[in-house]
Amino acid sequence: MNILMVSLGCDKNLCDSEAMLGLLREHGYNITNDENEADCVIVNTCGFIQDAMEESINTLLEMAQLKEGRLKYLIACGCLAQRFKDEITDEIPEIDAVVGTTAFDKIVEVISRLEEKNGKSEADRVYAYEDINRLASCDTNKVITSGTFMGYLKIAEGCSKRCTYCAIPKMRGNYRSVPMEKLLSEAAYMAEQGIRELVLVAQETTCYGIDLYGEKKLPELISKLAEIPDIEWIRLMYAYPEEITDELILSFQNEKKLLHYIDMPLQHSEDEILRRMGRKTDKASIVGVIDRLRKACPDIAIRTSLIAGFPGETEADHEALLAFLDETELDRVGVFPYSREEGTVAYDMPEQISEEVKARYRDEIMELSQEISLDKNEALIGSTMDVIVEGYQPEESVYVGRTYRDAPGVDGLVFFDSERELMSGSIVPVKITEAAPYDLIGILNEDE
Repeated sequence: MNILMVSLGCDKNLCDSEAMLGLLREHGYNITNDENEADCVIVNTCGFIQDAMEESINTLLEMAQLKEGRLKYLIACGCLAQRFKDEITDEIPEIDAVVGTTAFDKIVEVISRLEEKNGKSEADRVYAYEDINRLASCDTNKVITSGTFMGYLKIAEGCSKRCTYCAIPKMRGNYRSVPMEKLLSEAAYMAEQGIRELVLVAQETTCYGIDLYGEKKLPELISKLAEIPDIEWIRLMYAYPEEITDELILSFQNEKKLLHYIDMPLQHSEDEILRRMGRKTDKASIVGVIDRLRKACPDIAIRTSLIAGFPGETEADHEALLAFLDETELDRVGVFPYSREEGTVAYDMPEQISEEVKARYRDEIMELSQEISLDKNEALIGSTMDVIVEGYQPEESVYVGRTYRDAPGVDGLVFFDSERELMSGSIVPVKITEAAPYDLIGILNEDE
């Protein structure tokens, strides 16, 4: 049987997709990237915000049309399947199976059950759901799908923060750390497969270990991952500011493989909005963490994500956020209009903001952030930076890669010339010659 996996949403979801592909490959199924050759399509859906849910529904509808041809089975997995299992099957009756977020490791069993059934009635639909706080686990090696020399290592599942705008705990359960020995084994396998940059992800990475070991173990995990010989870069994503410890900051100073880069979701800067969001921090603490990080590592690149137009956000709050960004000069900023999600506390909050105002807030934040990013990139002109090579673009006759300041898929790229052939995955010195708000242009520095 040929199986096509369509993975939507975040990198955490992609990790689940890669685990399922590993199980399927281990049990003899053929993995295909051609939808016209697929006997079974698995759509690992996202249900985080409205736009993501619409993309998931549209993808399922698109895949359902393949049943006019070769396709036999359509399976919905992931967050949307967990959150709205009845709604999606009512809207898309072509779905043959629905798999919850904590049951993705049952995918082989689900397909086997589908193959055993002959009927096409709704009664023959297969459902696979487990306790929302179960930690799904696969003993087989995953299939790495990045196609480059970087890979994601999901170190924990779920979240216990209960932010008022977020439905993740309803879809993913409480925070559960993956045992360290399993992570080290997975990372070693990834290194054997050619991965050079390890990107640590979770709903929140900074609380790693507290549920299993009674204390935060992220610095220890990073230290042990750094011992894997072929891993050259370790990148930390989704580090909540209130959980960043002095020990973790020391890791940035002492672990040579830990990149001076941190993704630190803030969502806002103003105390009243943070309180309404249910965040466990305040502006003074956030500024303090930024200062501590920069004091320890002056070259650290700090990325954040922000929500524009949260219920009750005033013009004064918005202007204060702009002033905060202007003062702190964060290196990378992603901003999203607030998405009103059913089942969250914020859904029923008064003073909902209009879509027009949300969009204006977002645009003004992005305009300022682009100015800051351009200034910072222009300051790099003339310097030489290590760049991990991602590939070659023959139409432009340039190589493309990323610096330590650029996380895959969300930050900028470096386009550079080289008179000699370079291997993807190699880390080479590039002299920066030009700068744009997000991307850099350079030339291979043969002198270093």
